[in-house]
Amino acid sequence: MALPTQKDIEAVARDVLKEMGLTDPQAPAREARALVSEAEVRAARARGEKVLVVAPGALVTPLARDAALDAGIEIRIGGAPGAPAPAATPGDGGPAPAEGGVIALGADHGGFPLKQALKAHLEGRGLRVSDLGTHSTEACDYPDVAAKVAKAVALGDATWGILVDGAGIGSCMAANKVPGVLAATCHDERTARNSREHNGANVLCLGSGGLDEAAARRVVDAWLATPFAGGRHGKRVAKIRALERSFTR
Repeated sequence: MALPTQKDIEAVARDVLKEMGLTDPQAPAREARALVSEAEVRAARARGEKVLVVAPGALVTPLARDAALDAGIEIRIGGAPGAPAPAATPGDGGPAPAEGGVIALGADHGGFPLKQALKAHLEGRGLRVSDLGTHSTEACDYPDVAAKVAKAVALGDATWGILVDGAGIGSCMAANKVPGVLAATCHDERTARNSREHNGANVLCLGSGGLDEAAARRVVDAWLATPFAGGRHGKRVAKIRALERSFTR
């Protein structure tokens, strides 16, 4: 029996993503995205590269992210090789969120007023925001909104995510069910910085019941300003990734 080709592997990977609900069956363009595998990362390492630039919208596999983390290679979303790239791909820790990339923003009805305030704050800072709802105080289910934000991050439609609900806990639980997402509930500036520096979080979860607008802005600003430290923390985050893979294969 012939060994599977790279195209065979990519086809299987896309099928798995589709079954997991991480692709939109009504969007053929998304299905046709380039897929960055562990092989591309290994090739970049062999060439001595420290940065691997991938096309906007490319799907980067968890194995590719882990290989990049182990090799000390930064995966960036950009255009042609050598072109400036705004941010790291989801899950690799990377630079501080404020350094670039789209921020997917979402909230349930309880978090709606605070979401609106944070949206204005982020846009006032010149950051790109994708508002994924909800768009009113009418009752809705936080897992639905969390899924939208988490999928946007996992698929590369956004580089970072921010979710708001009453306590910041339920949305965090839901978001962390999406492979590639590292969501963290943060209550103050210290936990916000820790979630980025030590854990490489790519989704921030806030509780509107415990944070007023001014406090929430401070938490968001601290999170946005903090890069992932890597080093011993990178090794530990890699173990989280390995645990995730052990249940998603």
